Amino acid sequence: DERTFHYLEGIAKHSMHPVVPDRDARYEREVHVNVDDLEPQVACPYSPDNVRPLAEVAREHVRIDQAFLGSCTNARMEDLREAAAIFRGEKVAPGVRFIVSPASTRIYQECLKEGLVGLFTDGGAVFTNSSCSACFGGNMGLLSPTEVCASSSNRNFPGRMGAKEAQIYLMSPAAVALSAIRGEVADPREVL
Repeated sequence: DERTFHYLEGIAKHSMHPVVPDRDARYEREVHVNVDDLEPQVACPYSPDNVRPLAEVAREHVRIDQAFLGSCTNARMEDLREAAAIFRGEKVAPGVRFIVSPASTRIYQECLKEGLVGLFTDGGAVFTNSSCSACFGGNMGLLSPTEVCASSSNRNFPGRMGAKEAQIYLMSPAAVALSAIRGEVADPREVL
């Protein structure tokens, strides 16, 4: 789509040729889904399929030990800007680790130019280079058996970010930022 082509302008090493259906292509069926009234969701432990309304989980005051804003799926510039708008002037809740890892080196450089690295670190977050980071439990951000993480990554299977007993709640970057401030799963609609 246009958004993808715009993103790839200037960084693609080869010419791009989109894959499109034949003019006479026929489809088994088309499915239309109205999401106008769909409220923000959170994937609860231990599967991305274990989805509940974010507001419902926030009302349970689920305490977190870590907030992870990163991964290739949810640390684009628009994600980081939205999270920064919530985090501006705030501090990480006592006892919470807040790790921010941009989706690419290019995005890391944009964050430097826009002052987002300083904004997050001034509030107590750890801003890392672009990497898989805590998403797959490969380096910083490993969870112990009793820890809970609010994460913008895309998987929350047992052992994904450390101990198999650790709990990972998957949510939007904005929800991760507010959860880092409050120290519990939080719904960003309260502040947006």
